[in-house]
Amino acid sequence: MSQHDDMPHDQDSEDYLGPSKSQLKREMHALQELGKRMLDLSDEQLASLTISETLKAAIVESRRINQREARRRHLQYIGKVIRQEDDPEAVSRAIDAFHAGSEEHTRRHHLAERWRDRMIAEGDKVVGEFIDYCPTAEVQHLRNLVRNARKDVEKEKNTGQSRKLFRALREWIDDAEQQ
Repeated sequence: MSQHDDMPHDQDSEDYLGPSKSQLKREMHALQELGKRMLDLSDEQLASLTISETLKAAIVESRRINQREARRRHLQYIGKVIRQEDDPEAVSRAIDAFHAGSEEHTRRHHLAERWRDRMIAEGDKVVGEFIDYCPTAEVQHLRNLVRNARKDVEKEKNTGQSRKLFRALREWIDDAEQQ
C-alpha cells in the first residue's frame, strides 16, 4: 500500500473513483425513506406528483404488500426507481409541502374544537369573541348551532348538533385564515 492510498481524493483529480460505498448506501437509504413517505400519501396527493408511471405503480403495489420482508425488498425497489426519476429533490419538496399542509389542517381542526367546546361551555360571550375573530361568520346561524349543541349536552343526548357546530366553525375559520 503506497502512502497516497489512504489520502482523501479530490473530485477534481484524475484518479477520483466516485463516491464511497458508504455514501452510496446512505443515498440509497434516503431514497428508500422518501419512498416510505410516499406510501403515506393519499391517492389524490400521489396523482398530483410529477413522477413516472413506473414509480406510481410501484407505490400502489407496495400498499398491497403485507409481509414484512417482501415490503422491505419492495421499498428497495422503490428507492431504485426514485433514483431514476428526473428530480427526486422536487418529489421530496412536494411531499414536505403536503405534510406542512397537513400540520396546518390539524392546527385549524384543533382551533375549531377549542372554539366549539368554549361556546358550549360558556355561551354567547364566546360567540361574540368568535365573531370578532371571524367576521364572516353568520351570527344568527352560529347562535342557533350553539344553542342546539348546548341542549344536547344538557340532555346528555347526541343528535349531532355538536358536530354541526364544529363543521360550521371549521368552515368559517378556513375562510377567515385564507383571506
